Amino acid sequence: MTPTILVFDSGLGGLTVHREVTKARPDARYIYAADDAFFPYGKQDEGKLVARVLAVMEQLVATYRPDLVVVACNTASTLVLQQLRERFKVPFVGTVPAIKPACAASKTRLVSVLGTEATVQREYTRALIRDFADGCTIHLVGSPRLAEFAEAELRGQPLADADIAGEIAPCFIEQDGARTDTIALACTHYPLLLDRMRRVAPWPVAFIDPAPAIARRVVDLLGPPAGGPPAAATRLIFTSGREPSPSLKAALRGLGIAESAAAGV
Repeated sequence: MTPTILVFDSGLGGLTVHREVTKARPDARYIYAADDAFFPYGKQDEGKLVARVLAVMEQLVATYRPDLVVVACNTASTLVLQQLRERFKVPFVGTVPAIKPACAASKTRLVSVLGTEATVQREYTRALIRDFADGCTIHLVGSPRLAEFAEAELRGQPLADADIAGEIAPCFIEQDGARTDTIALACTHYPLLLDRMRRVAPWPVAFIDPAPAIARRVVDLLGPPAGGPPAAATRLIFTSGREPSPSLKAALRGLGIAESAAAGV
């Protein structure tokens, strides 16, 4: 049976996760839901955000009956993932800061976690540090604007290098002769800016993207692809009901979305 996978995010950052999951399960049917009517999640009140995600997910699950849901958003996952699992029978795969692999990769033992302001402040994130820091010094960096910069880039409105450099500058620490050598990207929007971040970084670092690990988890839960031709193009939903602009459609094709259809939620 061909599974249906729902990928959910506050905006279009989760397309970086969608891209990896579709490589792992090219035979699946995909629904990508962007809750752009409530974007950006990182600036929302926690109580309102919990209520919003639960309500939107209720409608999405009832309408599309997915076999698995990927919450491709660190902010939502660190806040509401457990409640989603308790409310719905469908399995959920969350996206959380990749602290364990970042610390395993670091040679200098100086690691930064770059996320939204909400994600880096969460107790969930601090618990991951307590459990998996493995002797590394972890520097939490909450960016107020980087997710919005990534959305702007996709819509053909690129930002100046200086704007991006200013958002990532606090990640780069020099301490006792050592430098930060690893940055965990704790927002799925940020890999959309990866080439530009590498270009403006004051020195080379390893950026850790959680998307490949999420794809592996999907295969763990659903099994390997059954073979045969790829399924139909992903159905893209904006909760605002808006239609993508021509420039955004072109960018979406580069992320594996050949067709899209807007539908309010």
